[in-house]
Amino acid sequence: MGGTPQAKESIERLTSPDEHTSQRNIRLDLRYDGTDFCGWQMQDNQRSVEGVLLEAIRHILPDLPRVHAAGRTDAGVHAEHQVAQFFSDTQLTTEALHRAINYYLPDDVTVTDVSDVPLDWDARRHARRRTYRYSILNSRQRDPLIRRTTARIYRPLDIPAMQEATRVFVGVHDFSAFRSTHCEARNPVRRITGAVLLQEGDCIHLWIEGHAFLRHMVRTIVGTLIEVGLRTLSLEDVQGILKSRDRTRAGKTAPAHGLTLVRVTYPGELAPLERMGYAEPD
Repeated sequence: MGGTPQAKESIERLTSPDEHTSQRNIRLDLRYDGTDFCGWQMQDNQRSVEGVLLEAIRHILPDLPRVHAAGRTDAGVHAEHQVAQFFSDTQLTTEALHRAINYYLPDDVTVTDVSDVPLDWDARRHARRRTYRYSILNSRQRDPLIRRTTARIYRPLDIPAMQEATRVFVGVHDFSAFRSTHCEARNPVRRITGAVLLQEGDCIHLWIEGHAFLRHMVRTIVGTLIEVGLRTLSLEDVQGILKSRDRTRAGKTAPAHGLTLVRVTYPGELAPLERMGYAEPD
């Protein structure tokens, strides 16, 4: 929790009890450093993003039961843009809620926007696309400034081969070979609308976009692409692994800290890879 005593006094005035009005559906846009979290979802005796967010809101709205997110991120995964929602009959303005929630949040989470949405709006079901970025530092030299958000591979990688293999994943496929053995999704078929591997100096970024993803899917794709970069797998191998639906044939699951949820996009909005020209239209 951050803020001065003066800020606390201001927050207390903003959030003083008032008469209730009709039910509202309140959307929160937020970002967080996932390093010190067990993931989005609350778990017993562990620190979660959902848990600290709910704790902050309950300082203002003590009876709030839950918040619901557009999707769950795993332990160590970051978010530049996550979306959550909750229902309340509070009369507080969205500006007052925004200021108050951020006052009670820890430094590794912040709410960037608060807005009222229609009562039937659902953060998860109405999400049009989700965009992830996985970042790799391909260098023998460590970089302390990006160590929390970038995985490091010190051996040289064949970037053109990785870029060619990345295109294999675009389209509608059964991604059974690229999901966690603990994934609970009933249907392993997913549509990837865009995937591109871009190099910036010593950093390599896999951008991947789709409506939804399986558990550990992006990180397993990255682990497989790393094997391509190390020349232990070929383009044909990747194509065969995808068709096989066999998780044991794919690469290792890449470390969580290299993965960031970049954006959750809703109808009427362009997703990042669409804006960049790397994604298929709906």
